[in-house]
Amino acid sequence: MKYQKAFALFLAVLLLAGSLGDPIHNVTVYAQEEKKAAGNNAEENSAMDITAQSAVLIENSSGRILYEKEKDKELIPASITKIMTLLLIFDALEKGQIHLEDPVSVSEYAASMGGSQVFLEPGETQTVDTMIKCISVASANDAAVAMAEYVAGSEQAFVDQMNQKAKELGMKHTHFMNCNGLDDSIESGHYSSAYDVALMSRALISGYPQISHYSTIWMDEITHSTKKGDTRFGLTNTNKLIRTYQGITGLKTGSTSKAKYCLSATASRAAVSLTAVVMAAPDPKIRFSQAAALLDYGFANCTGYQDKTSALKLPVIPVKNGVTESVVPYVNKDFSYTLCKGEAGEQIQRKFEYKKNLTAPVKKGEIVGRVVYTMNDRTLEEIPVYAAQKVPKATYTDCLGRLIKRWFVA
Repeated sequence: MKYQKAFALFLAVLLLAGSLGDPIHNVTVYAQEEKKAAGNNAEENSAMDITAQSAVLIENSSGRILYEKEKDKELIPASITKIMTLLLIFDALEKGQIHLEDPVSVSEYAASMGGSQVFLEPGETQTVDTMIKCISVASANDAAVAMAEYVAGSEQAFVDQMNQKAKELGMKHTHFMNCNGLDDSIESGHYSSAYDVALMSRALISGYPQISHYSTIWMDEITHSTKKGDTRFGLTNTNKLIRTYQGITGLKTGSTSKAKYCLSATASRAAVSLTAVVMAAPDPKIRFSQAAALLDYGFANCTGYQDKTSALKLPVIPVKNGVTESVVPYVNKDFSYTLCKGEAGEQIQRKFEYKKNLTAPVKKGEIVGRVVYTMNDRTLEEIPVYAAQKVPKATYTDCLGRLIKRWFVA
């Protein structure tokens, strides 16, 4: 008898553990070299030996900060301003307001920009696709202004959109006065911070990964078609890491005499995506080497995990007053998470929750539940669960038929 009681207690413990959420199964682990970060953050920061005035490293999946040095210090951003310019261009493309093949006419104002440029002439036209290439590869100030005017009607209207977008992204230490970063004075009101640059970089590379098709071009050329005829102009990328760093995906350099040397570098390896920002480095080689060091640190301490949520066989969900008594659920998205600094996949739990008292009619594609992933009581992600088919409301005849069927089955 005592063995029966012990076995029953064992079963109850198993059932209770199952009700608390299943640990992840069928997980694909993309392992990086396992290294534990030693010491506290101050010791880690000192070990990194970042000599740039400001720097930050974030993990793009969640936005977590992995390293920081004066991350909120307001500095001159120079041409990394164009990250926001590109973000708004891709926003307009996604909304269908503009298209890659659209011809963009260059105004006299846009053609008058100095600094880094591709020497567009007034009245010249280039496609949106070519303008994006000029901005991403050659950091062209003239192309940036031409696109600002094309998207918003004027550079000032576009700059207003840039500042609005900055607020939406939570960029608390940023204010833009132009779309290209030519302004070389923080007193003018054009400034940003390493963390804010990381936020807009994350929004661009995560929201529009196709930017990498442009930002990883090393050398290319465009054709100027003017009254003087056709001439070719060579483009060379200002981001030297695209030739030397494994997994580099972009993103943008910037430098002026007062801003010194700035860089936002994005890279991805084995399901881990990172953004490293270095601002006001003393020379161009240091900005590249220190950005690479930050990325190395992130890849050494982070590991990517995925759970094939879309392949899960979820239980059917009861439906009241429907022609059928249940609906088949499905998920169209997989779960991914980046483990950093001692986190382990065994800490992640998965739980299926569905709508209680779901009542017909149910539309096909209607949200009927969610798959919740948690770690140490912290919610990591909630993935919607949808109805695979519609369930019309049952009529009197449907209910009668169901009663008769149950009668005879019984």
